[in-house]
Amino acid sequence: MWQLNFALRAELENLKKQHLWRSHKTVSTGVTPVVALASGQQLINFSANDYLGLANLPELQEQATQLLSSHAIGAGAAHLVTGHTSIHEALISKLTAITGYQAALLFSSGYIANIATIDAIMRPHRHSGVIYQDKLNHASLLDGARLSGVKQKRFAHLDYAQLKTHLGNETATCKLIISDHVFSMEGTQADTEELQAIANEHDAALMVDDAHGFGLSSHNPSADIYMATLGKAVGVSGAFVAGSGELIDYLRHKARGYVYSTATSPLTAALTLASLTFIENNKSRLQQQLSSNVALLKQAVQAQGWQTTHSPSHHNAIISLTLGTAEAAMQVAQVLQSNNLLVSAIRPPTVPAGTSRLRITVSAAHKQCHMIALIDALAKVNPTLRD
Repeated sequence: MWQLNFALRAELENLKKQHLWRSHKTVSTGVTPVVALASGQQLINFSANDYLGLANLPELQEQATQLLSSHAIGAGAAHLVTGHTSIHEALISKLTAITGYQAALLFSSGYIANIATIDAIMRPHRHSGVIYQDKLNHASLLDGARLSGVKQKRFAHLDYAQLKTHLGNETATCKLIISDHVFSMEGTQADTEELQAIANEHDAALMVDDAHGFGLSSHNPSADIYMATLGKAVGVSGAFVAGSGELIDYLRHKARGYVYSTATSPLTAALTLASLTFIENNKSRLQQQLSSNVALLKQAVQAQGWQTTHSPSHHNAIISLTLGTAEAAMQVAQVLQSNNLLVSAIRPPTVPAGTSRLRITVSAAHKQCHMIALIDALAKVNPTLRD
């Protein structure tokens, strides 16, 4: 059989032995704060990126029903054919108003946005360019660089002195610095102002991936190329890239993931616009609730002795508890699920070997009883697993 020639079975067995086997947790209802699995178990969900609790908010669900009567379910074609509608244009206008950038382009996902943008910008300079990336950047940023064929140089996480050293020794003419804003597996945060200053000093461009920050604060990072997603804090789906008018004109012609993909659904665009409006009208309340929940959990896990990395900002909703081995991470995740709590065990290759962890994502939708349930369950975990 052809599968034997490609060693599929052997690789799958190896994943099981290393505690790296993955399977779906099939959800029948809910997103945040509670989901019901197909098995019937009800779980308090601390694994979604639904930071503001909008993904199944009743007010937005009601708007979805109303919007369905006036917007098509599918676009029917790529943006550059007939798939670009007036509601897409309205969404772009809203995004540029929110971020302060001149122009923006919509993509079907953050992954596609990143690989298409990096490839379009850097492929023409694959023999004369270089890309500098934080070692903990998202996989889509690394894959975009590999696809472009441009030489990459990685700097240690948040180590801008090392980045400066790399740049000081560089002779390439086209230099692109890339960083996540909020790092999805660490919960740490880049200093984008410092990165922009470094880029300016060394005649380089800066690209920032704000997938896990967009919608959570009043200040959006300044960068030459800005990417953010619409399926996390915004609660819908898709992504966008923003920047100068010249940049967006170029990407509209050269970003293959845009040119050759069917446009996002007009209904999805309308729902995204409604969600962004809801965030604008309720930002103070949502941010206050999220900040309160994050502060409560951070204080608790630190008091319990967990090894954790996170940003000092309470707007950053990711708290990562490092356990080391994949087996330990799976063991603790299973203990929590037995207590009706859903917390993802993150293992290689998503994180480096020896750094498997629990990745807790907090939402404004979590009530105090949900937070206390998680804190109490974490307190009961075998202390030897926390070290």
